[in-house]
Amino acid sequence: MSRIITVGAAQLGAIQRAEDRLSVVERMLALMENAHRKGVNLIVFPELALTTFFPRWYMEDQDEVDTWFESAMPSNETQPLFEAAKRHGMGFHLGYAEKIQENGETHRYNTAIIVDKAGNIVGKYRKIHLPGHDEFDPKRTFQHLEKRYFEIGNLGFNVWRSMGGILGMCICNDRRWPETFRCLGLQGVEMVVLGYNTPTTNSQSNESPHLRWFHNLLSMQAAAYQNSTWVVGVAKAGNEDGNELMGGTSIISPNGEIVAQCHTTGDELVVADCDLDDCNFGKQTVFDFKRHRRIEHYGRITSQTGVTLPE
Repeated sequence: MSRIITVGAAQLGAIQRAEDRLSVVERMLALMENAHRKGVNLIVFPELALTTFFPRWYMEDQDEVDTWFESAMPSNETQPLFEAAKRHGMGFHLGYAEKIQENGETHRYNTAIIVDKAGNIVGKYRKIHLPGHDEFDPKRTFQHLEKRYFEIGNLGFNVWRSMGGILGMCICNDRRWPETFRCLGLQGVEMVVLGYNTPTTNSQSNESPHLRWFHNLLSMQAAAYQNSTWVVGVAKAGNEDGNELMGGTSIISPNGEIVAQCHTTGDELVVADCDLDDCNFGKQTVFDFKRHRRIEHYGRITSQTGVTLPE
């Protein structure tokens, strides 16, 4: 027996600061059309897919900052994506900057949603592991101000029954933290979809692009294997106003193997038939959590944040 989702990992090339959302959505619609021709059921777009990666820019004017945020979803600009989903019978994952009123207060998050084949939002996640810093740092070759522009996500790590399986989400830096995937794995997740905007170079070190590429894939492949789940990691890549973002968009099996991968830094689609039943073996053997986990010895993970050295 098999439960196959045909997944399209829709990498986006660079989005320049001057580009508007309408032009970006046109590119995304072209990827959706291509995916439809290839029989895709679920197409996955990157983190902050509608704009350039604006946290690299230091801004003091909140009105300027807010131009990068969406106050409604769908918005007028993104409505065509929802209409295409209904027309093609294709679900999609979208990352964007969310500005929302909650309990009479304005909040801003780095957010992702899952939209089903009928064009309905069925899941929302807000990024929890925010990297970078919150004030201008003159020692960096470029800024990474996610802590300035976003709040820590408040929705937790959840899963949703959709597309015939159990889907979960995380965003970019979340993929580097094993706790992310274990929280999803403990809910029986069968596919984790995530987007990222990762610089090719580290603004705080001379870490090589090769090593950064390795770490990107290592984190996703290990998570897939250790939680027996499909992982679909999709990049925004290329040179955005002189700043390089890595590619490496990949579809990874529950064995940790890469089954499809983009090889450019532009708009590119790769497709794989992902059988959710491939998750079963790992979940029933090596990573049968109910039989093998020893939570009585894991207390330090949730009771302690930073490192405590032995005396």
